[in-house]
Amino acid sequence: RIHVSNRYTEGVSSPFPFSSLPLDSSPVMASSPPPSILYPSRAPVNDGHQGLEAVISNNNIRMEAGDIEEFRARKVALITGISGQDGSYLAELLLSKGYKVHGIIRRSSSFNTARIEHLYSNPVTHTGGASFALHYGDMTDSSCLIKLIRSIEPTEVYHLAAQSHVKVSFDLPEYTAEVDAVGTLRLLDAIHACGLTERVRFYQASTSELYGKVQEVPQKETTPFYPRSPYAVAKMYGYWIVVNYREAYNMFACNGILFNHESPRRGETFVTRKITRTVAKISLGQQECVELGNLSAKRDWGHAREYVEAMWRILQHTVPEDFVIATGVYTTVREFCRLAFMEVGIELEWEGKGVEEVGKCKETGIVRVKVNPKYYRPTEVEELLGDASKAKAKLGWEPKVTLPELVKEMVASDLALMKANPTA
Repeated sequence: RIHVSNRYTEGVSSPFPFSSLPLDSSPVMASSPPPSILYPSRAPVNDGHQGLEAVISNNNIRMEAGDIEEFRARKVALITGISGQDGSYLAELLLSKGYKVHGIIRRSSSFNTARIEHLYSNPVTHTGGASFALHYGDMTDSSCLIKLIRSIEPTEVYHLAAQSHVKVSFDLPEYTAEVDAVGTLRLLDAIHACGLTERVRFYQASTSELYGKVQEVPQKETTPFYPRSPYAVAKMYGYWIVVNYREAYNMFACNGILFNHESPRRGETFVTRKITRTVAKISLGQQECVELGNLSAKRDWGHAREYVEAMWRILQHTVPEDFVIATGVYTTVREFCRLAFMEVGIELEWEGKGVEEVGKCKETGIVRVKVNPKYYRPTEVEELLGDASKAKAKLGWEPKVTLPELVKEMVASDLALMKANPTA
């Protein structure tokens, strides 16, 4: 006679009340408590001889459609990677739509929330509010993720956290796999362990880097993957584990295969922001040139603010599906440089080939762009071009910001930054 039970049993209600505790206290929630959760039920005692499997049940209690609708009407979102470019724009969007937004950030000895400070109720004291709360957490810590899912009871989870720098993933392959691949599994399984499988809608930030050595141009949802970096391989696991949980547990889990998306909030080490920052410094006499890797690489660049709108629409769709999000136009790194320098009145002309190629100011002959082999990837991805026709047809989403408009916004932002703080 064997009895096996899950520790989250028999209609246990959420153990954490809503409160306004500071960031470094227990996980907090906003507004009033949500409905109690029905966690996986206690397995029945087995009086037969069918073995251990007969008394173990991993099935969640089935919910009526009305109960699920009532749960989702609470509009509580959890964003991993909220302090990043996409997370900050997504938080703004969800707050504007009436969501209560919870974000996970990593513990740091210094403040790392510059992109979301304007969302605090009191930016001076880094205090959240009734609709916005931050929690310490990490994608390498399963117990932490389970506690957060159990206490917050989100209706939508947007998983954006990742080691997302492709070149760095060659230097930190194991860490990239631990966070980007297994971290996604940990979050999905935390939702499943807390009995929220059929109630939570889950968005996974997939990437165009999955296509790598492209098998067709343009790339769409059915294009075979051929990842060419530890980052892309880790993201490929993340993609397929999302599909697996969708099919195995009937979870509303979706992949957004987003092509490159930029903004003034882009991280400083990414090539587009590196270019616009340097252009600003050059125009102000603070720097002479920028060193880059493969100038001929072609990318499909859009605006991050528009792409987070697509994320939200993916989770409002009637059925869980995967979508490519892209502009359908690609441009070389070389052309991005030209557009950026034109914003400060510098016209480039190009000389040489390969590592000897340089971009000179047409008027003065001063070299403004150089190629440095250290920025080459061990395995290059030459061209990425997305076909977002499915997103347009089913979600009504399509991009509006053109690349010249995006470059103009980024250069203007970095000019203002460098004028205010030349050491930024």
